[in-house]
Amino acid sequence: MISNYPLTFLVIGLIAAAIAIVRAAQPASGALAVEKLLAWYVFCNIGLTFLVNFVFHVFFGQMSAAFIGWADSPFQFEVGTASLGFAVVGFIAAFASFDLRLGAVIGPSIFTLGAAAGHAYQMVTAGNFAPGNAGVIFYTDIFVPLFGFLLLWLQYRLGRPDRIERQAR
Repeated sequence: MISNYPLTFLVIGLIAAAIAIVRAAQPASGALAVEKLLAWYVFCNIGLTFLVNFVFHVFFGQMSAAFIGWADSPFQFEVGTASLGFAVVGFIAAFASFDLRLGAVIGPSIFTLGAAAGHAYQMVTAGNFAPGNAGVIFYTDIFVPLFGFLLLWLQYRLGRPDRIERQAR
């Protein structure tokens, strides 16, 4: 579970969102479901995922490099501190405005989609099929940001439940 933490945190976020939807004071609506899904997506898939990424790259650099199929490098500290920045923004944005959530999703999504392109390149050119390069992480580097963009689009289209309620008055 920990070696595939982006997938683990996606599942945890979906479970947390489902619980939040069921426990909501107002009747479940599409806008409410998207609100909860996006909030928990940002908390888990941006906040928690990138916090773990920070810890692995900064404190367990040699292990994380080997998992990816690369040599250990001082550059991992830089990747780790960037991940910490993404995590902090994710935690702040999780239960904040749409605009802050949008900003919190875009940076890490560009990073992971770029990482997926790098993984594909390494598979083709270097035959690197290490679990951290060609395993579940490759697919989550593509699917997780696309899911985040879908949630952002749905919230933009449906609005937030509190805003819809105010407009109806």
